[in-house]
Amino acid sequence: MRIAVIGAGVAGLTTALVMAERGHAVEVFERNPRLGPGSCSWLAGGMLAPWCEMASTEAIIGRLGIQSIAWWRARFPGTVSQGTLVVAPARDVAELNRFAKRTEGFDWLDPAGIAALEPDLAERFGKALYFSDEAHLDPRLALAALAERLTSLGVAIHLGTEVVPEATAGDLVFDCRGLGGRTDMPALRGVRGEMVVIRSHSLKLSRPVRFLHPRLPLYVVPRGEGVFMLGATMLESEAQGPVSVRSMLELLGAAFALHPTLGEAEILEQGAALRPALPDNLPKVERAGRVIRVNGLFRHGFLMAPVMAQIAANVALDPHFNTELCYAHSA
Repeated sequence: MRIAVIGAGVAGLTTALVMAERGHAVEVFERNPRLGPGSCSWLAGGMLAPWCEMASTEAIIGRLGIQSIAWWRARFPGTVSQGTLVVAPARDVAELNRFAKRTEGFDWLDPAGIAALEPDLAERFGKALYFSDEAHLDPRLALAALAERLTSLGVAIHLGTEVVPEATAGDLVFDCRGLGGRTDMPALRGVRGEMVVIRSHSLKLSRPVRFLHPRLPLYVVPRGEGVFMLGATMLESEAQGPVSVRSMLELLGAAFALHPTLGEAEILEQGAALRPALPDNLPKVERAGRVIRVNGLFRHGFLMAPVMAQIAANVALDPHFNTELCYAHSA
C-alpha cells in the first residue's frame, strides 16, 4: 500500500517505521521546518517506565508500555537499560509505601543497595524502590535515529509541509498530528508540561531518579556528561510560552532537595510544550475511511508510541480490527 503519515513526532515516526518495516511505501509530512523542535516529543523525558507509570495512571499504560522497551532496544542502540530508582525524603517515606502499593516489578533497597546503584545518593535516603527492567533514552537522539532508519528504508520525510488528511494522497493516511489533529478529534486538549536541562559537575547518576517530593514529584533523567533533564509538571493549561517562574522554582527546589549539590548546577535550557490528551488520558487509534488517527499519547509518548503504532498497523490491515480488545487483554 501507499501510506502517508502526517506528523513527525514520536507517534508519526514510529507509525511510519512500523508500516515501512512491513513492506509498504511510506511518506512522512511534517509542518515544522526541522525534525523535532516544535513538537512535544522534543521536550520529552524519554523514560520507558511502564511499572512506575502504573502508580499514577491506568494500569493499561503499564501493560501495553512494557512491550515498547524491547522495540526501542532493537531499533535504537542508545536505549539505556539501567532501571529506575524511586526515592523520597525521610519525612515522606509514607509516599514511597503508597507508590509501591500501586505498582509492581520492583525491589526494596536499603542504604547499601542504594549505594551500590547510585553512590552519590547513598547517604541521603534510607529506602528506595528499584525497577530494574525499566529503561530510558534521549528523545532527540531517538527521533534522529528513527528518521535515519526510515531514510534507509526509502521513506521520504517532507519537512515544512503542512497537509490535511482528507486531501493527502495515499491508500491510507495516518494522522499523527497531536493537538494539530483536534479539528478531527475535538475531545483533544493540551496539557502543559515544562522541563529544565541542567549540567552538574558534581552529581553522577546512571539512571532516572524519581523523587517523591511533597510539593512537586520530580524526575531527573541523565543525558550523559553531567547533563540532566528535570521534569514532572502537568498543568491543565493550553498557555504557550516559556517555563513560568513558579514552575522553575518548584523544579529547581525539588532538585535541590534531592541533592544540595544541584544548587551549583548550570541551567542549560528550559522549555514547555502542550501534550495531546483525551478525556480519559489514554491514547487512541480510530479509523474514519482511509484515515487512521493515532493520538492522545499524553505524557507517555515514547513509552506508548511503538505499541500504538502496531495497533494502528493492525487497523490498517483489517478495517474490523477491534482496538478495544487490545486494551481489554492488557488490563
